[in-house]
Amino acid sequence: MITLEETKKYLRVDYAEEDALIESLINAAEIYLKNATGQTFDSTNDLARLFCLTLVTDWYENRELTVGRVGEEMRPVIDSMLAQLTYCYPEVVE
Repeated sequence: MITLEETKKYLRVDYAEEDALIESLINAAEIYLKNATGQTFDSTNDLARLFCLTLVTDWYENRELTVGRVGEEMRPVIDSMLAQLTYCYPEVVE
């Protein structure tokens, strides 16, 4: 749904040393979204893309903490986005 290149631009990362980490965070964010909503979104859903970028950013910037856990400061934003993605986009893209 989101690419490594656009994610690195969003994170403001100009080097390739952490590409593998960022790619794994992208994959985990997309799985998190699928598990949390029960839906599969594609790159045409801007809110789903922003959700993944936001989650990747939180995990990347707080990677010394537990990856996969949303930071307390981001929890309200993530919860709000998940609610919107769950209830405002009933169509499932498979």
